[in-house]
Amino acid sequence: MEYKETIIKGVFVIEPKVFADQRGYFMEAWKQAEFNERVYPVDFIQDNESKSSRGVLRGLHYQKGDLSQAKLVRVIKGRVVDVAVDIRRSSPTFGQYVMEELSEENKRQLFIPRGMAHGFLVLSDEAVFTYKVDKPYAPQSEAGIRWNDPTLAIKWPVEGMEVLASEKDLRQPFLKDAELFD
Repeated sequence: MEYKETIIKGVFVIEPKVFADQRGYFMEAWKQAEFNERVYPVDFIQDNESKSSRGVLRGLHYQKGDLSQAKLVRVIKGRVVDVAVDIRRSSPTFGQYVMEELSEENKRQLFIPRGMAHGFLVLSDEAVFTYKVDKPYAPQSEAGIRWNDPTLAIKWPVEGMEVLASEKDLRQPFLKDAELFD
């Protein structure tokens, strides 16, 4: 696998080696020892999966405090644009974001460390999104930032698309009012 650190320290795009022929393909999607060496040791404890249709925008989500999560995300069906926003106040890239297209074709993965808000927009008719996390979901610790916060100015590719977001996501605070990491 190839590991490319992005402009935000700790956020990596991971490109697996794919061996394809007329029968299909084979790839290693996760290798603990290699990940620990190339990124840093993470003990993933749970795999999650979601299915969404075109225009669904999930995020920007995170968990606060000791229950914050590191995530390794990928798409196994369809195509999404995935976003990680640095919400660590002490970071030189505070308020900046990384956007990466993840798809069943490119098989890229995005590693998102703790201290990031995360979201994605479905570009295909349907997408199956899967992710590993290092802490369990904790409703008492969940938080979010409005996906269209003008301060973040995320360039979501929504032109000509009806965005479908949950009521909860539509009510999230803007960055300036959110509870963030120090």
